[in-house]
Amino acid sequence: MLEFQHVTFQYDSEDFNIIDDLSFHIGKGEFVSVIGPSGCGKSTIFRLTGQLLTRKSGDILVGGESIDGRRGYCGYMPQRDLLFPWRTVNENLRLPMEVRGGIPRAEMDRRVTETLEHVGLAGWGDKRPEELSGGMRQRAAFARTMLTGCDLLLLDEPFSALDFLTRISMQEWLLDQWQRHKRTILFITHDVEEALFLSSSVLVVERTPIRELAEIPVPASFPRDRSCLKLPEMVELKEHLIDLLRKQVTP
Repeated sequence: MLEFQHVTFQYDSEDFNIIDDLSFHIGKGEFVSVIGPSGCGKSTIFRLTGQLLTRKSGDILVGGESIDGRRGYCGYMPQRDLLFPWRTVNENLRLPMEVRGGIPRAEMDRRVTETLEHVGLAGWGDKRPEELSGGMRQRAAFARTMLTGCDLLLLDEPFSALDFLTRISMQEWLLDQWQRHKRTILFITHDVEEALFLSSSVLVVERTPIRELAEIPVPASFPRDRSCLKLPEMVELKEHLIDLLRKQVTP
């Protein structure tokens, strides 16, 4: 579903390539998390995939085709929900379909109503974002991302600003949504336990510049619940990943 082929990128403000000849791939329908210390270049991978940044060299493929000159091949959800405050929830969710064009208003309304039901927000469509809790806003933002119609979703620390209990609830909810729809999800997080709970495998940024991503399979089957985090092999992997990240942080 997503493939980097020898991709290199450098920010204008830096004197080195933060992404340097990077190659990796994500299979269709996988849920893969990316972990690494702050500033290591994780979000740069997302911005390159979404063509928010222009790579120096290499190629990026989605569905086997280069992303160059293409639109609408991925949905991107950043850390903040970025719902437009002057629009209702319904109007926010219609936005990606309005941008894409060619969809009758009645069909947009049908898809919005159906998607709100899927994410547990039935009846909230006429509310403004400020009338929703943090968790509800994140669900609305995820619903809007789903309505891009893309099979590839890029989720950049979407739960980092939530309180502990809401975050756990949203993790469980997202896992259920993925198991229902089987979209391909690439998920950035600083939380090792979150990565293990959600993912089929974890990509670890071991150093900057990023020349490779270490892929580590998660030893728990789907469907799963939080009890899987207590499995000896999961506890061992959690400690291993934490040790990897500790080695990368300068004292």
